[in-house]
Amino acid sequence: MNTAIRPISIQDFVARLRKFPQSAFDKTEQIRRFLQENPVNSESLAPYLCWDRHHYTRNLIDKTPLYELLAICWEVGQVSSVHNHRDQNCWMAVPIGRLQVENFHVVHQDLALGKCSIKATEIVEMKVTQPCAVDPLEPVHRVMNPREFNERAVSLHVYSRPFNTCVVYSAEQGTCGEIQLHYTSVYGKPVQV
Repeated sequence: MNTAIRPISIQDFVARLRKFPQSAFDKTEQIRRFLQENPVNSESLAPYLCWDRHHYTRNLIDKTPLYELLAICWEVGQVSSVHNHRDQNCWMAVPIGRLQVENFHVVHQDLALGKCSIKATEIVEMKVTQPCAVDPLEPVHRVMNPREFNERAVSLHVYSRPFNTCVVYSAEQGTCGEIQLHYTSVYGKPVQV
Protein backbone atom coordinates (compact mmCIF):
# COMPACT_ATOMS: atom_id res chain seq x y z
CA MET A 1 0.00 0.00 0.00
CA ASN A 2 1.40 3.41 -1.02
CA THR A 3 0.89 5.97 1.73
CA ALA A 4 2.98 8.73 0.14
CA ILE A 5 1.23 12.07 -0.04
CA ARG A 6 0.98 13.49 -3.55
CA PRO A 7 2.25 17.08 -3.83
CA ILE A 8 -0.20 19.75 -4.98
CA SER A 9 0.41 22.89 -7.01
CA ILE A 10 0.94 26.19 -5.23
CA GLN A 11 -2.30 27.39 -6.85
CA ASP A 12 -4.25 24.50 -5.24
CA PHE A 13 -2.43 25.11 -1.96
CA VAL A 14 -3.51 28.78 -1.95
CA ALA A 15 -7.10 27.89 -2.89
CA ARG A 16 -7.30 25.44 0.04
CA LEU A 17 -5.57 27.82 2.47
CA ARG A 18 -8.08 30.56 1.61
CA LYS A 19 -10.95 28.27 2.72
CA PHE A 20 -9.81 28.09 6.36
CA PRO A 21 -11.87 30.07 8.85
CA GLN A 22 -10.24 32.75 10.97
CA SER A 23 -10.27 30.40 13.99
CA ALA A 24 -7.85 27.99 12.24
CA PHE A 25 -5.14 30.67 12.35
CA ASP A 26 -5.54 31.36 16.08
CA LYS A 27 -3.94 28.03 17.12
CA THR A 28 -1.03 26.29 15.43
CA GLU A 29 -1.95 22.61 14.95
CA GLN A 30 -4.62 22.80 12.22
CA ILE A 31 -2.49 24.80 9.76
CA ARG A 32 0.65 22.77 10.63
CA ARG A 33 -1.25 19.59 9.80
CA PHE A 34 -2.52 21.20 6.57
CA LEU A 35 1.10 21.91 5.54
CA GLN A 36 2.11 18.33 6.36
CA GLU A 37 -0.81 16.80 4.42
CA ASN A 38 -0.49 19.16 1.43
CA PRO A 39 3.16 19.38 0.34
CA VAL A 40 3.66 21.79 -2.55
CA ASN A 41 4.98 20.60 -5.89
CA SER A 42 8.34 22.36 -6.25
CA GLU A 43 7.95 22.98 -10.02
CA SER A 44 4.79 25.02 -9.43
CA LEU A 45 6.81 27.43 -7.26
CA ALA A 46 9.15 28.45 -10.12
CA PRO A 47 7.43 31.82 -10.87
CA TYR A 48 7.91 32.88 -7.23
CA LEU A 49 11.55 31.94 -6.74
CA CYS A 50 14.40 34.38 -7.04
CA TRP A 51 17.85 33.94 -5.60
CA ASP A 52 20.53 36.25 -4.24
CA ARG A 53 23.95 34.94 -3.30
CA HIS A 54 24.31 37.66 -0.62
CA HIS A 55 21.01 37.31 1.26
CA TYR A 56 17.98 35.05 1.38
CA THR A 57 15.00 36.41 -0.58
CA ARG A 58 11.40 37.01 0.61
CA ASN A 59 8.87 36.39 -2.18
CA LEU A 60 5.17 37.13 -1.63
CA ILE A 61 2.84 34.51 -3.13
CA ASP A 62 -0.53 35.41 -1.55
CA LYS A 63 -1.82 37.93 0.99
CA THR A 64 -5.20 38.46 2.66
CA PRO A 65 -6.13 40.35 5.85
CA LEU A 66 -5.86 36.96 7.61
CA TYR A 67 -2.45 35.71 6.40
CA GLU A 68 0.44 36.15 4.01
CA LEU A 69 2.24 33.33 2.21
CA LEU A 70 5.90 33.74 1.28
CA ALA A 71 8.49 31.59 -0.48
CA ILE A 72 11.90 32.25 1.03
CA CYS A 73 14.91 31.19 -1.05
CA TRP A 74 18.08 30.13 0.78
CA GLU A 75 21.47 29.69 -0.83
CA VAL A 76 23.91 27.34 0.92
CA GLY A 77 25.13 28.88 4.18
CA GLN A 78 22.50 31.63 4.45
CA VAL A 79 21.03 32.37 7.88
CA SER A 80 18.32 34.75 9.06
CA SER A 81 18.78 37.07 12.01
CA VAL A 82 17.36 35.87 15.32
CA HIS A 83 13.86 37.41 15.20
CA ASN A 84 10.25 37.34 16.36
CA HIS A 85 6.99 37.58 14.42
CA ARG A 86 5.25 40.44 16.21
CA ASP A 87 3.04 38.08 18.25
CA GLN A 88 1.65 36.54 15.07
CA ASN A 89 1.55 32.82 14.31
CA CYS A 90 3.93 31.32 11.78
CA TRP A 91 4.07 27.98 9.99
CA MET A 92 6.93 26.79 7.78
CA ALA A 93 7.27 24.01 5.23
CA VAL A 94 10.24 23.13 3.03
CA PRO A 95 9.27 21.95 -0.47
CA ILE A 96 12.89 22.13 -1.69
CA GLY A 97 15.92 21.00 0.32
CA ARG A 98 16.00 21.12 4.12
CA LEU A 99 16.61 23.77 6.76
CA GLN A 100 17.21 24.14 10.47
CA VAL A 101 15.25 26.31 12.89
CA GLU A 102 17.08 27.37 16.04
CA ASN A 103 14.70 28.44 18.82
CA PHE A 104 15.52 30.87 21.62
CA HIS A 105 14.14 31.76 25.05
CA VAL A 106 14.00 35.50 25.82
CA VAL A 107 15.33 35.88 29.36
CA HIS A 108 15.01 39.69 29.33
CA GLN A 109 14.03 42.31 26.75
CA ASP A 110 13.89 46.10 26.94
CA LEU A 111 13.11 47.28 23.42
CA ALA A 112 13.22 50.97 24.43
CA LEU A 113 16.84 50.55 25.56
CA GLY A 114 17.67 48.03 22.83
CA LYS A 115 18.90 45.49 25.38
CA CYS A 116 18.08 41.81 25.72
CA SER A 117 19.29 38.48 26.97
CA ILE A 118 18.39 35.34 24.99
CA LYS A 119 19.39 31.68 25.23
CA ALA A 120 19.31 29.04 22.50
CA THR A 121 16.94 26.20 23.44
CA GLU A 122 16.74 23.71 20.55
CA ILE A 123 17.38 23.12 16.85
CA VAL A 124 14.67 21.53 14.70
CA GLU A 125 15.22 20.23 11.17
CA MET A 126 12.60 20.95 8.53
CA LYS A 127 12.29 18.96 5.34
CA VAL A 128 9.56 18.08 2.84
CA THR A 129 7.85 15.64 5.20
CA GLN A 130 8.40 17.71 8.33
CA PRO A 131 6.89 21.22 8.45
CA CYS A 132 6.75 23.12 11.74
CA ALA A 133 4.90 25.84 13.60
CA VAL A 134 6.63 28.52 15.62
CA ASP A 135 5.75 28.13 19.30
CA PRO A 136 3.58 31.16 20.21
CA LEU A 137 4.96 31.04 23.78
CA GLU A 138 8.63 30.99 22.63
CA PRO A 139 8.46 32.66 19.18
CA VAL A 140 12.06 33.90 18.86
CA HIS A 141 14.10 31.88 16.35
CA ARG A 142 16.34 31.92 13.30
CA VAL A 143 16.33 29.82 10.14
CA MET A 144 19.55 28.37 8.71
CA ASN A 145 20.66 26.56 5.58
CA PRO A 146 23.88 25.02 6.97
CA ARG A 147 26.85 24.64 4.63
CA GLU A 148 26.97 20.91 5.36
CA PHE A 149 23.50 20.49 3.75
CA ASN A 150 25.22 21.61 0.53
CA GLU A 151 22.06 22.50 -1.42
CA ARG A 152 19.72 25.39 -2.02
CA ALA A 153 16.46 25.34 -0.09
CA VAL A 154 13.05 27.00 -0.30
CA SER A 155 10.74 27.46 2.65
CA LEU A 156 7.08 28.40 2.53
CA HIS A 157 5.98 30.64 5.40
CA VAL A 158 2.39 31.31 6.41
CA TYR A 159 2.16 34.32 8.74
CA SER A 160 -1.11 35.14 10.47
CA ARG A 161 -1.70 38.08 10.55
CA PRO A 162 0.54 39.88 8.05
CA PHE A 163 3.17 42.18 9.60
CA ASN A 164 5.85 44.46 8.16
CA THR A 165 8.25 44.89 11.09
CA CYS A 166 9.87 42.52 13.54
CA VAL A 167 12.35 42.59 16.39
CA VAL A 168 15.83 41.18 15.76
CA TYR A 169 18.13 39.99 18.53
CA SER A 170 21.86 39.55 19.03
CA ALA A 171 22.71 36.99 21.70
CA GLU A 172 26.41 37.91 21.46
CA GLN A 173 25.92 41.66 21.91
CA GLY A 174 22.83 41.50 24.15
CA THR A 175 20.97 43.90 21.87
CA CYS A 176 17.60 43.98 20.14
CA GLY A 177 15.82 46.38 17.81
CA GLU A 178 12.97 46.75 15.37
CA ILE A 179 13.53 46.41 11.63
CA GLN A 180 11.34 46.98 8.58
CA LEU A 181 10.60 43.90 6.42
CA HIS A 182 10.70 44.00 2.62
CA TYR A 183 9.71 41.67 -0.21
CA THR A 184 12.15 40.69 -2.95
CA SER A 185 9.26 39.89 -5.30
CA VAL A 186 5.47 40.27 -5.15
CA TYR A 187 3.23 37.78 -7.00
CA GLY A 188 6.19 36.73 -9.17
CA LYS A 189 7.34 40.24 -10.09
CA PRO A 190 10.63 41.66 -8.71
CA VAL A 191 10.27 44.64 -6.40
CA GLN A 192 12.11 47.71 -7.66
CA VAL A 193 14.34 49.20 -4.97
